[in-house]
Amino acid sequence: MRRPIARRNTRKRNRPAPRLAPQKVETSRPGVQQVDLGNGSMTVKQLAATLQVDVARTVKQLMRRGIMANVNQVIDFETAARVAQDLGFQVIIRKQQVTTSGKKTERSETLSRRPPVVTIMGHVDHGKTTLLDNIRNANVADHEAGAITQHIGAYQSVVNNRTITFLDTPGHRAFTEMRARGAHATDIVVLVVAADDGVMPQTQEAIDHAKAAEVPVVVAINKIDRPEANIDRTKQQLVEAGLIIEEWGGDTVCVPMSAKTGTGVAELLENLCLVADILDLQAEPVGSAEGVVIEAKLDKARGSLATLLVQKGTLHIGDAVVAGSVWGKIKAMFDDQGKRITSAEPSAPAEVLGLSGVPRAGQLFSVCSDDKQARTIAEERQQSAGAARLSLSALSSQISA
Repeated sequence: MRRPIARRNTRKRNRPAPRLAPQKVETSRPGVQQVDLGNGSMTVKQLAATLQVDVARTVKQLMRRGIMANVNQVIDFETAARVAQDLGFQVIIRKQQVTTSGKKTERSETLSRRPPVVTIMGHVDHGKTTLLDNIRNANVADHEAGAITQHIGAYQSVVNNRTITFLDTPGHRAFTEMRARGAHATDIVVLVVAADDGVMPQTQEAIDHAKAAEVPVVVAINKIDRPEANIDRTKQQLVEAGLIIEEWGGDTVCVPMSAKTGTGVAELLENLCLVADILDLQAEPVGSAEGVVIEAKLDKARGSLATLLVQKGTLHIGDAVVAGSVWGKIKAMFDDQGKRITSAEPSAPAEVLGLSGVPRAGQLFSVCSDDKQARTIAEERQQSAGAARLSLSALSSQISA
């Protein structure tokens, strides 16, 4: 007999989370090992030694993030910290850190509230695009007609005078890795589950990705307007998949809705704002921008186009940017409506022109002091990637022999 799960006191939900001191993270998750990486760059070998993990495992995790590096390659603090977190460590954050531009930056004593970044996930045809269409009033769903979404898009919507950034991720297994990167770039996952179809394979994938990234999930039980909809059965399947909803004693918010008719959409958005309040999301709006590449493509008329999601600082026209082995000076910026903008603050997506190539979705970007520094960093990464490919090729040849 399963023990009853204590019901959460919902009156505490309006209380913001305690603010962390900028010098060091004082809280730790039970069972999670803390690690101090200092505040500067280090080699891959040094990172592996600090974490006390195999060097090959560290290199493999870097490759998953699109970084080809050998054991003697120097990586910046941010990259080392993200790899450590990927491997299950909690990184102690110091006041002073080193950015990929090589410049030391002092963390601001005052952080500003930032909009939540919400990822829409779910099985194909369960209504992800229709839900986004309803929220941002853009007629996109008619073009999709059940076909797979080809890239991750980023959009901003204003809900009750509050801005929310939405990411739309593909729903097929072929794009599992891209969707996993999207989960790591998000604060909240909205899991869309059709009431007439229930939990499907991609639904379970999305749950697994959200749990791995430790991102809270808000379930949207969609298509309740259909005669064959069965909300209770869907809730039971969610429990079997590992999500226990609030009304059954768990901590997962669940909202029955219809993206087609609009029923329940307002309640869903209200719950997203409530969860964001609990998370107490903050970021530094000043200083050089850092963030993640959401999507990138090559346009015949305009050249390289990249959608960047700012996570720290403010991105400006004229900034020298490096993302992986791609660099460039931002010549123009556009918001999600295609309007020209001059800057983008934390949690804001921006489509930029001026990069030397097409970066990979999920790669980190940062602003450097000037074009020369950005180009130098990009070329060093490109050389390291080439050396790593040669090493892998040699290893493969030895194994074959």
